[in-house]
Amino acid sequence: MNDQGELDSVDRALLRELQNDARQTNKALAGKVGVAPSTCLERIRELRARGVITGFRAELDPAAIGRPMEAILSVQQRGSHRAATETLLSDTTALPETVRVMALTGTTDFIIHVAVRDMNHLRDFVWSLIERPEVGRVQSSLVFARAEGPGLAPLDTLRRPGG
Repeated sequence: MNDQGELDSVDRALLRELQNDARQTNKALAGKVGVAPSTCLERIRELRARGVITGFRAELDPAAIGRPMEAILSVQQRGSHRAATETLLSDTTALPETVRVMALTGTTDFIIHVAVRDMNHLRDFVWSLIERPEVGRVQSSLVFARAEGPGLAPLDTLRRPGG
């Protein structure tokens, strides 16, 4: 990492490898990236301290933990008050059914990804949202399949089509 806090080739390699497998040992990670284990550990500490790496967590199969039904909920607020938006974001993020919440611009104010037991569970979740005074409309879409992208890379390393 350079003095301006930009990501160098070692940082980018570490980030790529950690997104592929965050459970690998520091020694294995250092070997893949071509640095000493002590350097690897220090680089990861610096990336965490700077907020580039925001955490490590296990990814779970929702069906394996009793939540085989996933849905994407599009939510429109009644009016747009900052306090109501922040409250809705905070409250929905804290719910056990919630996988991810995103606040948006445009006609949809929030996208809420949920994982639930069954249709009755989804119905009850949606109804609890509709009952909130700041919620104007909720539209639900069932998730039939999902796939993850390759992981994020710093923009300066991306290749543009045709370039």
